[in-house]
Amino acid sequence: MPTVDVLHFTGDAAADRYLARDPLALLVGMLLDQQVPMEWAFRSPWLLRDRLGADHLDAAQIVAMDPDKVAEIFATKPALHRYPASMARRVHALCEYLVEHHGGRAEAVWQGASTGKDLFDRLTDLPGFGREKAMVFVAILGRRLRVRPKGWDAYAADWPTIADADKPGAIAEIREAKAAWKASGKEASGKKNA
Repeated sequence: MPTVDVLHFTGDAAADRYLARDPLALLVGMLLDQQVPMEWAFRSPWLLRDRLGADHLDAAQIVAMDPDKVAEIFATKPALHRYPASMARRVHALCEYLVEHHGGRAEAVWQGASTGKDLFDRLTDLPGFGREKAMVFVAILGRRLRVRPKGWDAYAADWPTIADADKPGAIAEIREAKAAWKASGKEASGKKNA
C-alpha cells in the first residue's frame, strides 16, 4: 500500500507512519471516525495493534477472537472510542466481511477497482460504511494514496475532510474549514448519484 510514508491524521508521528503502511489500520480508523475527534479515531488502530501484541492489524486474528474480548480491549483505558463496545462490534464485523469477501486483506477492497463507482460500491458494501464515509475514504485514497481508478473524483468527498490533511497541523485547519462549510448551509454532495 505505501505510496506515502506518513498520513498526518493523528498528530502522533508513529501512529501517522503506521496508518500509511497498514491498510486495515486505515480502514479501521475511518470506521471509527464518528462521534470522536478525527485524531482519536485514526490513532486507535495504532493502540489496538499494540494491545493485540502484533506488528500490524490482522483481520483473521480479530475475527478469531471472542467479540466480548475485542470489546474489552476497546474499553481498556484509554478507551479506543467513546462507545467502545459498539465500535468493537463494528470492527469485528468489518474484519469478518474482509475475511469472507477479500481474503482478510483490506487493500483488496480498493485494489483492482476498475472505476470510481466500483470503488465507491466496494466501500459502501463494508459494514459501517455509509455513503458519506465511503466518499471520505475515496478522497483519502485518491488524494493521499494516489489510488485513482477512472472517475474516482466524482465519488470523493467535496467538503473539508481528513483527506485534506497533507501536513502536520492540518487537522485544525480542516476543522475550521468544515465549520465554515457547515455554517454556509451546504450539505454533502450527491455527485454521480453516490
